[in-house]
Amino acid sequence: MIGILLVMPQPRVLFTLATLPAPTFLPVPVRGVSPEALADTWGAPRSGGRRHKGIDIFAKRGTEIIAPVSGVVLDIGRNRLGGNVVKILGPGPQVHYFAHLERFGPLRKRGLVRRGEVVGYVGDTGNARGTPPHLHYGIYVLPGRAINPYNLLTNRS
Repeated sequence: MIGILLVMPQPRVLFTLATLPAPTFLPVPVRGVSPEALADTWGAPRSGGRRHKGIDIFAKRGTEIIAPVSGVVLDIGRNRLGGNVVKILGPGPQVHYFAHLERFGPLRKRGLVRRGEVVGYVGDTGNARGTPPHLHYGIYVLPGRAINPYNLLTNRS
């Protein structure tokens, strides 16, 4: 993950993100979903002996997914588990991971994104194919330790 930072074209932005404190509260990244509607699915068992390293936010297919922080788009692409995924480097520095997107928003790799801008749209891609549409949302503190986003989204300590 650190190697990605060294090749990014915006060193001033990266320095700012790295020196800002991590957020203590985040808006729910799915348009129209309230914090009260969230369930803490962190740590739930997954296939292959894995544990869930994020939370699932259920919504109607095609609902807008919005950036909960301003930052730099590290990656837009596909992987086996997440399907269509986006990774955004935000303050902290923390990487915000969005998976199972139906389609992507108007982002570009290594581009800037502002809090509230559209990242993509709720879907069921990757290993979520055939399940109710949802966003898998995860947060990773560099160099890669996952943290539970539930408390940040519900403003719980």
